[in-house]
Amino acid sequence: MTGRVRLGINIDHVATLRNARGGAHPEPLRAAELALAAGADGITAHLREDRRHIRDEDIQALAKMLCARAKPLNFEMAATPAMLAIALTTRPHAAMLVPERREERTTEGGLDVAMGHARISLAVVALQEIGARVSLFIAADPAQIAAAARIGAHAVELHTGVYCDAVRAGEVAQAQDALLALQAGARQASSLGLEVHAGHGIDYATVAAIAAIPEIIELNIGHFLMGEALFVGLATAINGMRQRMDAARAALA
Repeated sequence: MTGRVRLGINIDHVATLRNARGGAHPEPLRAAELALAAGADGITAHLREDRRHIRDEDIQALAKMLCARAKPLNFEMAATPAMLAIALTTRPHAAMLVPERREERTTEGGLDVAMGHARISLAVVALQEIGARVSLFIAADPAQIAAAARIGAHAVELHTGVYCDAVRAGEVAQAQDALLALQAGARQASSLGLEVHAGHGIDYATVAAIAAIPEIIELNIGHFLMGEALFVGLATAINGMRQRMDAARAALA
């Protein structure tokens, strides 16, 4: 697979900035509109239990806007009854199940699909019944990938944080090991009929190696782009990421 890699933009941290002061500015919906205008293929938003950034009304507004524009909303959520009820009402194009601990700053690791098979399977079935394409956010671990396939998920999103953190820390050997694990995981997932997505911690320095993995067809990126947008604007930040993704993919041809 050497085609164009889709780029989903996570707008959570626009909401984080808004919530730090209160009020309505900056507005996540506006960031989503700008991201689409800059070439994003879809929008990701994570509704957390404690509503630390995205709120229920943000999800409703995003779902309405994206439906009107025929663009996908990737609803990032924990596999809990409360989040499932919201998803079943919102009916997003896609739902990504992630682990969630209230004390974590961001999603720190992948789902343990192998151990949580029954609970996660129920959420997958319920989401698929409303037509949502379900992905599972997991480490590039053979057992977790195999469990994701058994559970009937449409896709997996491989956690790229270990690789990205090692690159930033200058840990060359650790970064190489993590990249090899991502490459092997992508091959395994694809061979099992799963779509392969990737995300977490990706920036300009790390995106090329990830986008060059042939089986990966979608990257979901948020924090870095929102931070970079403070200096260069959101459209310029997204264009810079898109160019690096496209160049990495073109090198495979």
